Amino acid sequence: MNKTKEILITGFALFSMFFGAGNLLLPPLLGYNGGDNWFWVTIGFVITAVIIPIFGILAHAKLQGTLYDFGKKVSPTFSLLYCVIVYIISIAIPSPRTASATHEIAINPFFGTSPFITSCVYFALVLIFVLNRSKVLGFIGKYLTPFIIVILILVIGIGLFSSEMIMNPSAFKTPIVGGLLEGYQTFDAIGAVVVGGVVIISLNLKGSASFTEKKELIKKSGFIAGLGLFIIYAGLISVGAFYGSEILVDGTLSNDMQRANLLRGISIATLGNIGNVFLSTLIALACFTTAVGIITGTADYFKGLFKGSQKAYIITAIFGCLIGVLVGQLDFHSIIVIALPVLMFIYPITIILIILNVLPEKWCAAIVFKWVVAITFIFSIPDFLGFIIDKQLLVGVKEIIPLAKYHFGWVLPSILTFIIVNGLLIVRKQK
Repeated sequence: MNKTKEILITGFALFSMFFGAGNLLLPPLLGYNGGDNWFWVTIGFVITAVIIPIFGILAHAKLQGTLYDFGKKVSPTFSLLYCVIVYIISIAIPSPRTASATHEIAINPFFGTSPFITSCVYFALVLIFVLNRSKVLGFIGKYLTPFIIVILILVIGIGLFSSEMIMNPSAFKTPIVGGLLEGYQTFDAIGAVVVGGVVIISLNLKGSASFTEKKELIKKSGFIAGLGLFIIYAGLISVGAFYGSEILVDGTLSNDMQRANLLRGISIATLGNIGNVFLSTLIALACFTTAVGIITGTADYFKGLFKGSQKAYIITAIFGCLIGVLVGQLDFHSIIVIALPVLMFIYPITIILIILNVLPEKWCAAIVFKWVVAITFIFSIPDFLGFIIDKQLLVGVKEIIPLAKYHFGWVLPSILTFIIVNGLLIVRKQK
C-alpha cells in the first residue's frame, strides 16, 4: 500500500471512530439555538470538539505508546488510575450512547422493536468487529467512512443552497461558551486518547514502518480527520441555524427528541422522503464505527496491562459489549444527563494531559505535569460538585474563581501554574 493511500485510509478511519451519535445529533440543534450567532457558537464547538482532540492524536504520534504514557510523568499510580477511569467511562457512557441513538432514530421509527433487542444485535456486531481488530482500520477507512461522508456532504451541501437562511435570534448569552460546553458532549477529547491508541497498535501489528514514519503518518492522518470533523461540524451547525425559520422544534420535547426531529427535518428538506432512510443509515454507521473504536481501544489497553494476554483482550471486549447492552437501553438524553458530572470531572484533566504532551519537552518536565494536573483537578471540583449537590452552596466559591460561572474555573489557574513552575525551573537553572 502506498503512503498516500495509507494516510487517507487511516485518516478516514480516525474520522469515523470520532464521528458518533453526539457528533451528528449535537451540532444541528446547537446551530438552531445559536441562530444569528452560529459562527461564534461554531468557534467554541470546534475548540473542544476538533482542535483539542486532534492535539490528542498529535500527542499519540509523539508518544507512540498507550494511554498510560499520557499521565506517567505525574506518577505511575495516577496514570494507572486515570487510564482505568477513562476506559470505564468510555464503555459505560459514549459506547452505549451510540446504541441508544441508533435505536431511537434508525431502528424504532421503522420497526418499533424494544431497545433491548437493538442493543443485543448492535453489540453482537460490534464484538465481531472488535475480535477481528486487525481488519478494523482498513474496513472502516475503505468502506464505511466514505459512505458516511457522502451522505453528510449531500445533506449539508443541498441544505446550504436550498434554505432561505432566515435565522432566529440566538438563545445563548455567551455563544462561544455555549459551543465550548456542547463540544464536551461529543466526548472527542476522550475519544482521541482512546482511539489514538487503536491506531498505534494497528500500525504496530503491521510492523513495517519506523518510529518516524509512523509519527508522520499519524500526524497527517490526524489532520485529515480534523479537517473532516471541522467541515462537517461547521456545516451541520450552519444548516441548523439557516433552517431556524423553516423547521419548528417543539420546546416541550426532551433535548434528544429535539435533536432527532431537527436532524430528521433537515434531512427530509434536503433529500426528500428518502432523507429519513439516509439519516437512519448514516446514524447507524456513524454510531457503530465509534463503538467499535471505543471497545477495541479498551480491550487493547487491558491486553497490554496483562502482558499481552489475548484472553484479557477477549474478556474485556465481551464485558464492554455487555455493559453496552445494559446501559444502551436508556434513552439518549438520560445518558447525557449521567455523563455531565463525569465530563466535568475527567475532561479538564484530559485536556491538560493532551496539551502538556503536545508541547515541547523543555517546557513540560515531570514537576510541571504534577503541579498543573493537581491544580486542574482542584479547580474543576466545583463544576463536578455542581451536578451533585445544591448549586446555591457553590455560588460563593464560583464568584471568587475567574470563569467558574462558565464551568471553566480550572483554565486560568492551570495556565498560571504552568507559567510559574516553568519560571521557577528557569531561575533554578540560572543559579
